[in-house]
Amino acid sequence: MRKTLIILGAAALSLAAAVPAQATNGSGYGRATLTGFASLPAETFVPGSEPSGAALGTTPSNGITPPFAGQPVQGFSGIVGNGDGTFHVLSDNGYGNKANSGDFLLRVHHIKPSFKDGSVKVLGGFYLSDPDRKVPFALTRADRTLTGSDFDVESILRTSDGTYWIGDEFGPWLLHFSATGKLLEAPIALPGVRAPENPYLNGGTPNLGSSKGFEGMARSVNGKTLYPMLEGTVAGDPAGTLRINEFDLRRRAYTGKRWAYQMDSPSNAIGDFIAVDNRRFLVIERDGGQGDAAAFKKIFEVTLIGNGTTRKELVADLLDIANPRGIGGFPATFRFPFQTIEDVVILDDRTLGVLDDNNFPFSNGRTPGKPDNNEFITIRLGAPLKADHRVYE
Repeated sequence: MRKTLIILGAAALSLAAAVPAQATNGSGYGRATLTGFASLPAETFVPGSEPSGAALGTTPSNGITPPFAGQPVQGFSGIVGNGDGTFHVLSDNGYGNKANSGDFLLRVHHIKPSFKDGSVKVLGGFYLSDPDRKVPFALTRADRTLTGSDFDVESILRTSDGTYWIGDEFGPWLLHFSATGKLLEAPIALPGVRAPENPYLNGGTPNLGSSKGFEGMARSVNGKTLYPMLEGTVAGDPAGTLRINEFDLRRRAYTGKRWAYQMDSPSNAIGDFIAVDNRRFLVIERDGGQGDAAAFKKIFEVTLIGNGTTRKELVADLLDIANPRGIGGFPATFRFPFQTIEDVVILDDRTLGVLDDNNFPFSNGRTPGKPDNNEFITIRLGAPLKADHRVYE
């Protein structure tokens, strides 16, 4: 295997002048097949945890009445495989926005799905905190435990030293944490891009939509670079294009190189972004619908092809998965009809794990009027990814 990530494009490019190609009509991967289903009940809370949801009022949502006696284990927005059948998953920022999530404590959960009985066990986890005062702006809590009003964490990966890099949407920021969740460095800003929640706007105009920052983030297979991907289009870029930036871990700096991903529709969003090899990645692209209204939930292979452009090919349609064995009691065509699908992980060269963000207690894509569970499915692709083995071993 090549030891360095190939760099496509000699310098940072103007995205307005480099619109990436659309996906090819066909797919060499064929139709995916459901091979595993497991589910964590929506009303699962961290044992002995603090109350939360006070800013939600007392109006029931999907039959669930806030506030809550504990911290919900909800909203998985990023995943890291541990190689032993367990995973670390990142909870979303809480209840949907900065204003209502001040009592939601940001946490990484350690989980183990069982595809034999369809359950997901929560083995433990850790909260994210800033005891060494690396964050230069005011935080919600005096004890510096981080909350959903401080950051909107959406993507996570682990580097060879055991530490975690997490992508945030409020800055957008890159956040570096220890193996136990302690912030190790000051938040790293993306030059030239600021979201409405950024504390340094100082009356200026943001050029990125609210909570449209780093939804996905890949790491190169050699471990030297990160590829954080925005969920929203930066003002002035072509409609429906999303920036993929390159970050050098050794220099702790952006290289200035970036690529543009073209969504099938400007109204779509992405849910995750992970590496396949040194130039190919997987991305979840989705619409905002749920249940019967869900019409576009797909995983694409994205190739960096030079000149700041990308090529994409369909890998799996999450609304059209074959289920010949009737796994989970579902019909022969299985649908993953959630509003937000935010996690994909490569388990082997033909198998992907996919998880939803259940937006507890608001989303009801599986059953109308009932809060969505956190579902963990595995799907077998119709053809191998031919991935670098380091992405799943």
